[in-house]
Amino acid sequence: MAVVRWLCLYDRAQVPGDGGSQVEAKLNKDKVVHYLCEKTTQDFFNIWLNMELLVPWVIDCWIDNMRLVYDNVTRTTSNSKGVEIRIPGFGDTSTVEWLDPSHASQGAYFKDIANTLVALGYERNVSLRGAPYDFRKAPNENGEYFVSLKALVEETYRINDNKRVVILAHSMGGPMSLHFLHSQSKSWKDQHIHALVALSGAWGGSVKALKVFAVGDDLGSYALSEATLREEQITSPSLAWLMPSSLFWSPDEILVQTDVRNYTINNFQEFFE
Repeated sequence: MAVVRWLCLYDRAQVPGDGGSQVEAKLNKDKVVHYLCEKTTQDFFNIWLNMELLVPWVIDCWIDNMRLVYDNVTRTTSNSKGVEIRIPGFGDTSTVEWLDPSHASQGAYFKDIANTLVALGYERNVSLRGAPYDFRKAPNENGEYFVSLKALVEETYRINDNKRVVILAHSMGGPMSLHFLHSQSKSWKDQHIHALVALSGAWGGSVKALKVFAVGDDLGSYALSEATLREEQITSPSLAWLMPSSLFWSPDEILVQTDVRNYTINNFQEFFE
């Protein structure tokens, strides 16, 4: 019972990891990659996680709509021409509990954690909040998100009798939350934040980022090509942000092994070349 009492003392804000937020898109395109793709839509539709779009042939449309375009002058990214992207449900738990709005089992994410906390006395969208974001982008392009996250923490604190907030973060959400907290004053954190609880926080980066840059990731589907999905995946700045960190990986630790040579944190440039 001591654990239950401790848990119920503090409100929760859930910060998801890479791929852990629903994404919606609206199209007004001049051209498409092939005839199966829609050029325009009247309203926003779910693009992630939408299993109907992650199938052969149609996946080409998804890639063209989800990819980011990098500007080497401004060092920032933008959506593909004619594509408008938004992240639904900020403050709500449903869009981080379920990545698929239809609640298909493949799209379950924070669902079990949320159900457990509700059973302990939390109330969805009151003392238990969700903080989804555009996971394609690194912190330097998520400035508006951090402003909204600060406001959400303050609101959650206020409507719950000034109880400090626990940020519950998964994977990339860990370093995202840490970046957010580093940008706040000590007095603000002392007043509003009780703790940052990380679930598999990617503090030292991830070797999987190297794998995705090299060959892509098939998202666990035998019907999809890693190389095809790579075309979208490597356009996300967050992937580079998740590269293995020299603060954790030793200089002689082999991260990528090939028949020709091996790669460590000391020769990433050669790896990309």
